[in-house]
Amino acid sequence: MKRRDALKNLGLATGLFVATPTIVSLLQSCTSDVKTWIPDFLSEEQGKVLTRFVDIILPKTENLPSALELNVPQFIDKYIVEVVEDEDKAHIKTAFNNIISVLKPNAEETIDSVTDENYKALLDKHMLLKDEIDEEREADLESLIPTKSEFLNSIKMMTISAYVTTEQIGEKVLKYDPVPSQYYCGDLQELTEGKAWSLDNSLVI
Repeated sequence: MKRRDALKNLGLATGLFVATPTIVSLLQSCTSDVKTWIPDFLSEEQGKVLTRFVDIILPKTENLPSALELNVPQFIDKYIVEVVEDEDKAHIKTAFNNIISVLKPNAEETIDSVTDENYKALLDKHMLLKDEIDEEREADLESLIPTKSEFLNSIKMMTISAYVTTEQIGEKVLKYDPVPSQYYCGDLQELTEGKAWSLDNSLVI
């Protein structure tokens, strides 16, 4: 239970967070340009890795902005600073460094030289399906350090959770009810044209 509790404290047991007013406010406070962004918690190299993963997970499409445009990397960095316990932050640093060591096994290389194909290959290898075994975890059941699979899954789910919680997606893409006090019962297609409710906590918990 100690390992599970530690990962849950990191937001890494599920990779999700509850969209409380404080968290929403924290997300909306992230306004810096990703090109000039200097992380508060992560190193510059770790920030670049997070940015690339976030952009691959939710890239810009014809109808939707990318997660980068909505400051999701900045939010994840700030979330760690503001929410994660100090004693647990070191585990996140270690998990990032483990990922970087795979992306660029030659320490003399720069992280900028790593291609999108390298990032995608790492995601493909470690984003395990529900019934697949995490061999890294099986080899060390008590480690408090997230495995590559656990860590990448948490990045993916936090990216998605932050994205759908942003004001732009919540109010302009999803079905938005500013005062969600009523209970709606019926076919989703008829009620919202198939759109999820932006304040539906099932999206983020």
